Amino acid sequence: MRRLRLVGDTSRDPAPDGAPGHHATEREALDAYSSVVTAVAERLTPSVASLRVTRRAGRGRRADGAGSAVAITPDGFLLTSAHVVHGVDGGTASFVDGRDFALEVVGSDPLSDLAVVRVAGAGLVAAALGDADRLRVGQLVVAIGNPLGLAGSVTAGVVSALGRSLPTRAGSVTRIV
Repeated sequence: MRRLRLVGDTSRDPAPDGAPGHHATEREALDAYSSVVTAVAERLTPSVASLRVTRRAGRGRRADGAGSAVAITPDGFLLTSAHVVHGVDGGTASFVDGRDFALEVVGSDPLSDLAVVRVAGAGLVAAALGDADRLRVGQLVVAIGNPLGLAGSVTAGVVSALGRSLPTRAGSVTRIV
């Protein structure tokens, strides 16, 4: 029976020096990548909160919204996007362990689109923050969040660029790391 060879499958090729050796197949490389993404998701998902917020919509109306936040301290400080909590009257942070907490906006910076909120929780799983100065174009990254309120979403991708800025509706500029 003839074996089909995957593109990039070097399992039958000799080692670079010509000696017989083992090279990772494309399938092995994808399995390793998948294992890394899965491990990151398992480690960080307990740190990610699903935010449900209510804001003033004018003329006495209220509008509901959703977003994501990540615990940065075990005693209740969370990092989120400023646009998620802009004009918020109240809200709730929910974690995968089933705990829900009322949130309070501590501070917000619309230019960087970052905000800090606090919940009255203890024993939160704080995520270790990385160093943005060490990011490189082409680096693999994992994102965990709640797009459109869909809690626990995980995706992986590549850093496509650094140092970009985007205009906002308010006319300011948000710098993208």
